[in-house]
Amino acid sequence: MDMDSASSVVLQALTQATSQDTAVLKPAEEQLRQWETQPGFYSVLLNIFNNHMLDVNVRWLAVLYFKNGIDRYWRRVAPHALSEEEKTSLRAGLITNFNEPVNQIATQIAVLIAKVARLDCPRQWPELIPILLESVKGQDGLQQHRALLTFYHVTKTLASKRLAQDRRLFQDGFLNAVFERLKQFLECCRQVGPDSTCREKLILFFLPSCFPFYVFTPAGEGVTFERFIVQCMNLIKMIVKNDAYKPAKNIEDSKPESLEAHKIKTAFFTHPTLTEIGRRLVSHYFLLTEEELAMWEEDPESFAVEETGGDSWKYSLRPCTEVLFLDIFHNYSQTLTPVLLDMVQNLQGPTNVEDPVQLLMKDAVYNAVGLAAYELFDNVDFDQWFKNQLLGELQVNHHRYKLIRRRVIWLIGQWISVKFKSDLRPLLYEVILSLMQDPDLVVRIETATTLKLNILPILILTEQFLPYLESIFGLLFQLLQQVTECDTKMQVLHVISCVIERVNIQIRPYVGCLVQYLPLLWKQSEEHNMLRCAILTTLIHLVQGLGAESKNLYPFLLPVIQLSTDVSQPPHVYLLEDGLELWLVTLENSPAVTPELLRIFQNMSALLELSSENLRTCFQIVNAYIYLSATEFLQNYAESLCRSFCDLLKDITNEGQVQVLKVVEIALKVSPILGAHMFQPLLPAVFRGIVDGERYPVVMSTYLGIMGRVLLQNSSFFSSLLTQMASECSQEMDQLLGSVIEMWVDRMDNITQPERRKLSSLALLSLLPSDNSVIQDKFCGIINICVEALHDVMTEDPETGTFKDCMLMSHFEEPKLSDDEEPPTEQDKRKKLLALEDPVHSVSLQQFVYEKLKAQQAMMGDQGFGVLMETVDTELVRQLQEFLQGL
Repeated sequence: MDMDSASSVVLQALTQATSQDTAVLKPAEEQLRQWETQPGFYSVLLNIFNNHMLDVNVRWLAVLYFKNGIDRYWRRVAPHALSEEEKTSLRAGLITNFNEPVNQIATQIAVLIAKVARLDCPRQWPELIPILLESVKGQDGLQQHRALLTFYHVTKTLASKRLAQDRRLFQDGFLNAVFERLKQFLECCRQVGPDSTCREKLILFFLPSCFPFYVFTPAGEGVTFERFIVQCMNLIKMIVKNDAYKPAKNIEDSKPESLEAHKIKTAFFTHPTLTEIGRRLVSHYFLLTEEELAMWEEDPESFAVEETGGDSWKYSLRPCTEVLFLDIFHNYSQTLTPVLLDMVQNLQGPTNVEDPVQLLMKDAVYNAVGLAAYELFDNVDFDQWFKNQLLGELQVNHHRYKLIRRRVIWLIGQWISVKFKSDLRPLLYEVILSLMQDPDLVVRIETATTLKLNILPILILTEQFLPYLESIFGLLFQLLQQVTECDTKMQVLHVISCVIERVNIQIRPYVGCLVQYLPLLWKQSEEHNMLRCAILTTLIHLVQGLGAESKNLYPFLLPVIQLSTDVSQPPHVYLLEDGLELWLVTLENSPAVTPELLRIFQNMSALLELSSENLRTCFQIVNAYIYLSATEFLQNYAESLCRSFCDLLKDITNEGQVQVLKVVEIALKVSPILGAHMFQPLLPAVFRGIVDGERYPVVMSTYLGIMGRVLLQNSSFFSSLLTQMASECSQEMDQLLGSVIEMWVDRMDNITQPERRKLSSLALLSLLPSDNSVIQDKFCGIINICVEALHDVMTEDPETGTFKDCMLMSHFEEPKLSDDEEPPTEQDKRKKLLALEDPVHSVSLQQFVYEKLKAQQAMMGDQGFGVLMETVDTELVRQLQEFLQGL
């Protein structure tokens, strides 16, 4: 078949074969069937489906005809078999490029290449695997995926061959070719990403073949390289953990491929294999290397940072082996637990300091026992081991034994949350005191880190720790001064922060030196923003621990906040989040506003413009200023705040809208007159939202909370607002008031907070007594809201049978705190004092309802009031009378 003349006629036939018209379709199919045995036909098909400009359906059909032709005519013994010359040309054309854009066609091409590979690879097609691996290595994402998809189908097809000769050929030829380029392949697998199905299936075929042989036997020593081992272990870990390789609980529900994968896994992970892997991981890969030991001696700070999770550590070999060990131990704990316990037993008692191999082995085994702590819960009596073995190890002071001292304190940290009696804790604190004075810097840093990561988070009985607090805190401060590297100082600062956070106000007597040192450290860290973040975190906990005494830090503290939250300063990119948190806790713990503290708020307008994820904290800061000093704050900043809020409300989520409105609500609560005046530009929108029946319940609830404050505590302002809105809406004032009350009653269920529900009742009741016909017309609704609120707030005294408003507060009491409870902040105290003046907490709803109804009755007379009460449901009246009995 002449290629040039044939291409157009074959293309025409394929086009007709995609037709829905049988009169066109049938002749085309017959023509294509006749061409199947013509030389050159499959070369034409290859050109057609490789031409991405042609119709997808035509290309799809060309692939199918090609694939069918392989089954029928590719074997040399088949009738009308393709010539060796044409097959050579076709094989070359199939792997020229891997850039098919259509997924379905790409899959079919991968399948047909695999079909050819089953017949010709590797004898007639030795270049297939190298070309696939080279293509996977490329930078183009599409090419990577298509090549890897093909690689998967080729591997699956070749691995399925059953004849012994074929399998041997596969192993000797194919796997040897693969191993030569395995490092590129593994890197490419990583680049393709973990979500690639073909990647995972391909890896599963590789698992029993060559990875473990080189990684977990001496054969790999001197041959393998670290990155190769890391990738191999990551792949094995993925297979161990992958649920897709496990059968369903009900076997009949399992997919065939899951059963197949499970079968391969089970055949590989036998008891002897698991035992060897477990021992090899601990006794070979967990050992500290000569390079690590040299770093410990020459640069202890860098070693300590790397060992506790530095960036380069995360991607090095040993952490990778530790993760693999954990995953395998978790999945095969019954097999591996006796193996590990046997290794521990062989290392009982102090180790000879002249035997570095045994010291390294003990370090590795203790590492494994720490990692597997949760799995070993039922098999290790850690309390006895701690007392009888580990304490003795910590008392060996020889400088070579520092490996074990460091490892033992880390090991204790791993077990303390798993199994460690509380009455042993004082003994542990003695150990910490001793190790914080160890001559080796790495041991001291490890002890501090263990204190932070493992001991402080589960510190339950603070009184056990307090006798050691001064000494430990002093030693931590010494360590902070001794270390010189930025990363190490950060690490130690985080420990100090955790101590302060955990003991809270108990830290006050001991922080003098730290308070004096932090300004110097802040100045020295001008070029190290991450260290400054750590200083900010320390200051946050320090301010919380000092409470009102933190005002003494203001000369240092306020400039730090100023710099950290100024978006015009480059460092804000790193410092803003912690700076805002520090600003907030400073306000919450401030006993009184100062001009300098007030001046920092100049940074806020730019922060609100950012509309970033820190917006919630910004609103909390605004609220804290209002609680601290509403008059001074609002007089200085309400106007700019209003502008910022108006801009925000144009493009903000419902949740963001609520945060804005809560600021207004709090301002009205703290200062009803000034708050309404200062935030007046925002109130018409609130009014309109109520009248229009705002859909979002939380927004509507906040609208009603704001309007409740205005109506109850600033009635003259409410009247002027009603006049303004009536003018804008071209409505009568009474008509508009009726709409507000009607919507209020209708949407009362949107209000979930009892305080706001009581506020709504008090606000609507404040309209009484009234001879206004609109208010009287809505009387039934007002009473309905009042009865609902009475149900919310009234509690019955079981002895007297009388009701009492549970929200009433008569005086301020300092709460009695346990050792582990945080004391109230200055802002908490301000809120309590404010609540004493708040009608919600100072006015009895029961008494208020009674007085308003009596006043309405006095205005209307008994007969008129009786007629008004008849508009109320009789059951509501009965409930109301029950609440009001005795008044």
